[in-house]
Amino acid sequence: MSSFRFGSRFRTAFSSSFLRSVHSQTSPGRRLDDAGPLACRLESRSVLRFRGPDTVKFLQGLLTNDIRPLAARTPPTDSRVSQASYLPTPNLTYRSPPPIYAALLTPQGRFLYDLFLYRPPRPDEKLDGRTGSGPGSADSEEPFTLLADVDTAVVDDLLDCFKKYCLRSKVGIDNVDKEFSCWQRFGSNLSSNSASAEEPEAASVGWGGVGYDGIVAAQGNDLSWQWFKDPRLNCLGYRGIFPTNATPPLVEADKEASEWHYLQWRLEKGVPEGSTEIPKGEAVPLEYNLVGLNAISFDKGCYVGQELVARTHHRGVIRKRLLPLKFVNDNGEDLQQAVSPNSDIVNYASDKKVGTVTTALGCCGMGLVRLEEVLKQSPNLRIEGQDEVRIKAMIPDWWPAEWTQVQEQKQSAAAA
Repeated sequence: MSSFRFGSRFRTAFSSSFLRSVHSQTSPGRRLDDAGPLACRLESRSVLRFRGPDTVKFLQGLLTNDIRPLAARTPPTDSRVSQASYLPTPNLTYRSPPPIYAALLTPQGRFLYDLFLYRPPRPDEKLDGRTGSGPGSADSEEPFTLLADVDTAVVDDLLDCFKKYCLRSKVGIDNVDKEFSCWQRFGSNLSSNSASAEEPEAASVGWGGVGYDGIVAAQGNDLSWQWFKDPRLNCLGYRGIFPTNATPPLVEADKEASEWHYLQWRLEKGVPEGSTEIPKGEAVPLEYNLVGLNAISFDKGCYVGQELVARTHHRGVIRKRLLPLKFVNDNGEDLQQAVSPNSDIVNYASDKKVGTVTTALGCCGMGLVRLEEVLKQSPNLRIEGQDEVRIKAMIPDWWPAEWTQVQEQKQSAAAA
């Protein structure tokens, strides 16, 4: 397995048998375009629980995205059934609201933490898979609850930050990492065209009529733990929170991939995650493409750090962005383990710094680079002090066209 130079949170000990099963699927350093589907437990992520009547109001005033849809009643998947009269039945699948990706910023608009927010089903929205009994009462005293998939490396800091903002809000915040785990399904063979927010294979089996074993296979268990489309990009696959003591649906216990493979999948697409890849207290959210990753709403109203984000967005000029990188030699051959994070990228011809490597794994990485240098497709991008390492910066397929149009227009005007 390729050496990964990064924070200690990824230095997880894997058994030799597990490593052999991983290597038999694909090897880090090779592209994963033809691999899949793969699934892995995300040891780099933990789970927080928000519980109480002020949960939505509390988070809505802090986070960059609009989380109110998580509090709304969601209709069943069968459009013939009205929401007003809907109760789960053996013949209908209840559709949970899809998760929401969001960030918490400093008052100055710099990135602090990212979160994936999920709403577990309410008592009146689920059947008991073991007993077959009907849904609970809508007037149940069970408090409103959200689960958050967060960065393990900063979970204690994040808890302290939320509690600082909590004041008199009626919301309890707990670390439930021992109860729940975060998982990702990814790879080139996963369907990305399903209209359902859920994993298509899982959504195809309803709440009843198939017995408890069928529910476990498709939905996880009677609490409806499900796979959902990754709220950032379809190409990232599916994400979910599941009980720690159970293997998620559609995952064979001995076929788990390593989190290194998921990291490589993200690097190839230029998608950062967590407070190390998106530097805590330093990163400008728009430079790290959080708008394109569906983490920011410009219609929701005020939140912490909104002013800088809105001003930068409406100005429309972002000169640097995070991009996927490839490390090669002068013959175009991949260079493994040649680059460390925080290495400076320079234009060899002008001897000017044009960017910084933020993440590196084998011959792949991500870096914050000036767009004008990337659009020129300059062959002179190198690692400072390592003239033998050439940088290939690539624009991902998922980028909106307008992100590069401003720089292209400026370059055309300068050349005229």
